[in-house]
Amino acid sequence: MIPLLLAALLCVPAGALTCYGDSGQPVDWFVVYKLPALRGSGEAAQRGLQYKYLDESSGGWRDGRGLIDSPEGAVGRSLQPLYRSNSSQLAFLLYNDQPPQASKAHNSSKRGHTKGVLLLDHDGGFWLVHSVPDFPPLASSAAYRWPHSACTYGQTLLCVSFPFTQFSKIGKQLTYTYPQVYDHHLEGIFAQEFPDLENVIQGYHVSQEPWNSSVTLTSQAGAVFQSFAKFSKFGDDLYSGWLAAALGTNLQVQFWHKTVGVLPSNCSDIWQVLNVNQIAFPGPGGPSFNSTEDHSKWCVSPQGPWTCVGDMNRNQGEEQRGGGTLCAQLPALWKAFQPLVKNYQPCNGMARKPSRHYKI
Repeated sequence: MIPLLLAALLCVPAGALTCYGDSGQPVDWFVVYKLPALRGSGEAAQRGLQYKYLDESSGGWRDGRGLIDSPEGAVGRSLQPLYRSNSSQLAFLLYNDQPPQASKAHNSSKRGHTKGVLLLDHDGGFWLVHSVPDFPPLASSAAYRWPHSACTYGQTLLCVSFPFTQFSKIGKQLTYTYPQVYDHHLEGIFAQEFPDLENVIQGYHVSQEPWNSSVTLTSQAGAVFQSFAKFSKFGDDLYSGWLAAALGTNLQVQFWHKTVGVLPSNCSDIWQVLNVNQIAFPGPGGPSFNSTEDHSKWCVSPQGPWTCVGDMNRNQGEEQRGGGTLCAQLPALWKAFQPLVKNYQPCNGMARKPSRHYKI
C-alpha cells in the first residue's frame, strides 16, 4: 500500500511551484497555527515561536518542525523561492495592511484589512492567506525572517497550491479586497495573463456593484476552495452580513478581540455567528489560550463541514474595509479546527462551552 504522504505528493504535478509541508515535500495545502507566547512553558513557547501543523495527510494537528522562524519549516521552505537570486523569473505579490517598515508603503488604513502572498511560475504557484503583521520580508531582503512583532500572539497561515489558470480568479478577488501591495514582480506573460493582478498593483479596485464576490478555486490536486471577498462599500460584517448565509450554516468565529468596536455574537438572522472566546488544542497538555491572545482569523461550522481561514476581524471598523476568507469542505480541515473551540459567546452574552455531539 502506498503511504498516505506519498499518495498526497503524487497528486501535485512534478515541477510545479507549490506549498511545501513540514516534511520538506510538496503538498497541496497546509495550515500553520503559530501559538501565542505561553507563560510557564519552555523558552521557545515563552518566545512565541512554536506552531502546530496540519495538511491533508498529517492526521490532525502535529507539533511544528522546529520553530516558526526556521527556513526549514513549512512556511519558510514555501517562501524560499522568493529569496533566491532567480526570483525575477517568478511572479509575486506581497500584500499586508501592516507591511514591513522597510517597504516604505503608504498609509494602508483605507486599504483592505487583508494579508497574503501570491507566488507563481509558468506552471502554477500558491496563495498564502495569513494574519501576520510585518510579514513576509521584501524579496530584496534575500532571507526568510519571522517578525518580532508577530511573536506574542497566535497567528494562522493557510497555503494552497493552485494551477496557473486559477490566478486570474484570485486576481479578480483582490480587486474587491483592495490590498496594500508592498512588493511585487509581474512582467511579461504574467502581466499579460493576469491583468487584474496588474490593476491591483496599480491600486485599482472595483468601482460598481456588487461590492462582494465569491469564486470557486480548484487546487493543484483537485481540492475545492471557495474564496469570499468584499470591498469597503459592502458596508457590513463579512461573517454575519454574508458568509453564514452564503454557506448556509451557523459559524463560530475566532478573531482578534483587542480592537475598537468589537461586534457581539449575532443571532438576528436564520444563521448564528458566535464569537470564539477560548481555543484549546486536544490531547494531554494541549495548549489553551484566550482570543485576546490570538491574532488569527478563522471560522468553523459547528456541525460541519465548512472551515474558513482569512484575514478579517468582527468589528465596526472592518465593516467599512475590504477583506475576505478562503473556505473549504475538507474533512481533514474541519476535524482539526472544530475541536479547537473551547468556549464561545452566545447571543445572550454568557460564555458557553460547545457541545461535543456534532455529527458530520
